Amino acid sequence: MTTLPDEDDLLRTFLALETPPGFRAQLINGEIVLSPPPDGAHVTALSLINRELLRRSSTEVLISGTKGLIVPGGRFVPDGTVCPEDWFRGKDPWADPAGLLMVFEVTSTDRHRNRGPKRRGYAAAGIPCYLLVDRSERKVILFTSPEGDDYTVHTQVAFGKPLDLPAPFSFTLDTGPLR
Repeated sequence: MTTLPDEDDLLRTFLALETPPGFRAQLINGEIVLSPPPDGAHVTALSLINRELLRRSSTEVLISGTKGLIVPGGRFVPDGTVCPEDWFRGKDPWADPAGLLMVFEVTSTDRHRNRGPKRRGYAAAGIPCYLLVDRSERKVILFTSPEGDDYTVHTQVAFGKPLDLPAPFSFTLDTGPLR
């Protein structure tokens, strides 16, 4: 008979992992997930979103692609963590997401995690906005108004169509370059 590790053992194992350079480890709904370095199209999409948020947001923001977040359902590392200027200062490697403005993800080989478990974890943590660039569906989805373990509002546009971002960003995201 095989016994499953308890949550404390799993968390200790996860936190002790040494990942290969460029790889990212996450704990998603009781499963340790190791992601390889992203491909060029993935990095291009991340860079375009970063550039627009930094240039056009109506408030000063910082963005990280490496910040670990403790959310219901695990320990996630979003492709982009968007926060007020002083949010990162003094944070541990794995931080409570209270005070974040938005997270964003660009789908990779295992896109169902971005569409389901990660979306629900971000909502349950109260992160006000979750932007998903879904490369396989060729659309961008903005999830807002978290309630319980999901977002109650979502707006989706096909690549190439404009997407209005709410305050504190307050600009229209041009998704054309994501094509």
